[in-house]
Formats: sequence, structure tokens, C-alpha cells
Amino acid sequence: MKKSCVIAAVTNAALVLVVAVVAVVCFLPAPSAAATLGDGVIRKGGCEDGVSLMVNVYWGTDEVYEMLDILEEHNASATFFIGGCWADDNVECVKEIASRGHEIGSHGYFHLSHDDLDFDGNVREIATSVELLSLITHRPVTLFAPPSGAYSKDTVKAAESMGLKTVLWSKDTVDWRDKDADTCFERATKDVAGGDLILMHPMAHTVKALPRILTYLEEHGLRAVTVGENLG
Repeated sequence: MKKSCVIAAVTNAALVLVVAVVAVVCFLPAPSAAATLGDGVIRKGGCEDGVSLMVNVYWGTDEVYEMLDILEEHNASATFFIGGCWADDNVECVKEIASRGHEIGSHGYFHLSHDDLDFDGNVREIATSVELLSLITHRPVTLFAPPSGAYSKDTVKAAESMGLKTVLWSKDTVDWRDKDADTCFERATKDVAGGDLILMHPMAHTVKALPRILTYLEEHGLRAVTVGENLG
């Protein structure tokens, strides 16, 4: 009897321990859903009800202003990844983007292929743009999107050395090539889900598609948020 009691007590204690462990695991905060391929580059956020419009800017000043008005009409936020040489010629537009509450990230300075640059070359190209954007907006820059999506280990390390996260996309409108509003809309919204990072540029057909994209997101319970918010 004593042996049976001891076995029962040990078994019960083990069951209690298992239940306790399961309870702790279930109530632990969920890990970040930001998606990488193990190379330090982020390709998707973790926001369940938010997606991010990533606007890469090296041209299209007039279109940028139009996009800002449309975003404001929809109470939507976006992240503008800005090229330094464009920012240098469009200081007031950069200030306007920031003043309207949108996020600004670096898109390099001269739109170089960062996979062809060594560590020091990456640092120079990224740092120059970051310093200029910070000077214009009086805000820290924390995100970097490599032009054309071209990067190497040195690119990621260089960005990290400056406290920047390297970001690519989960959906690409390819609007720079396929100049069609319907195609842009379709690529931005097909199977869209929380956490998506949607790449676009300030193009006339993209501006035309933007109200439809934002309305679609609203109708499907999704918010247009900055990349920073999406990454948590």
C-alpha cells in the first residue's frame, strides 16, 4: 500500500508539473512573426491586422504629394524609403512626408547595387543617406531597403552596424515595369494578409490604384500601417 501511495503521489506530481508547463507556454507572449530567411533581411511583419505600403522613392515628386493626400483621406500610414540624392533635391517634400506622420527609411544615396559593394562601401552609401534624412526630418532612421533588392552579407552587417534593419517585401507590384493600375491593384491585394509588406513606387498608375488598394484593405479588416509598426 505504501509503495502504491508513493507511485500515485509521484504520478500526480508529474501531471501537475505537465499542466503547469503547458499553462505557462500557452500564456507566454507570441514570438515576433517578422519573417527572414536566416540572412538578417526582413520580408514580412508580425501585425495580424496591418499591412505596410513600402514606397521606394528616387523620382516622382508630384506623385508623392498625390499619394500623401490619398493616404490622408483614408487615415492610412506608409513608409517611404527615400534615396539620398532625390532627398537632396526635394527637401520640402521629405519634410512634408514626415510632417504628415509617415515613416521614412533609407533607400541608399545613389541607387547603387549594394551586393557589389564591400562592407565599407555599404557603410558609406547607407550612412550618407541616413545622415541627410535625419538632418531634414530631425528623426532617427531605423530601416534600410536596398535598391533593386540587391544585398550581400556585408550590406546587412553594414546596416546593423548603424542600428538599421534591412527590409525587403512580401508583395511586389512591379509598378516600375508594368505601368497599369489594374495590375498594380491586383498584385497589391491578391491573398493579402496581416504582416504583408507591399512594394510600390510613386508612379501615375500607382497613384490611380492607391485609393482602390486602401479601400480593399479597409473592407477586409486590414489597416495600412508603417513598417515599423508592422514589425512591432
